[in-house]
Amino acid sequence: MEPEKIIRKMWSSNAFMNVLKIQIKEVHCGGATLEMPIDFDIHTNHWLGVHGGAMAALADCVTGITCASVGKICTTLNMNIDYISNMRGLGALTVSSEILHKGQSTINIAAKITDDAGNIICNVTYIMFVMDKLNEVPEKW
Repeated sequence: MEPEKIIRKMWSSNAFMNVLKIQIKEVHCGGATLEMPIDFDIHTNHWLGVHGGAMAALADCVTGITCASVGKICTTLNMNIDYISNMRGLGALTVSSEILHKGQSTINIAAKITDDAGNIICNVTYIMFVMDKLNEVPEKW
């Protein structure tokens, strides 16, 4: 089975992503793209914008998949999110990630959250701790 299909199958039962309606759009070696269709009753704040916590959750979800795309099981050591803009509770947000550095014990990732029009909503950087190897996915494919 090809790596993207393996990763999609593994994450299909992710309860947190399912509650937030986060979907995997694309996975490649060293990166991924996820989408979160905004549900007014789930993702919005008191001011009718998308809640910052929902954006941070979307951002955090892409990291495990990104690390899995290079055959690694990781956990987040640090996540830095710069909120640039917001959107009303309509449409969808997309996060796209890329590995900047893959070391033995840490992986650095950069990601961008955008709205339907391609406007940057957030810039995000992460340091991930490598816990183990994901044997089902090769490091390069």
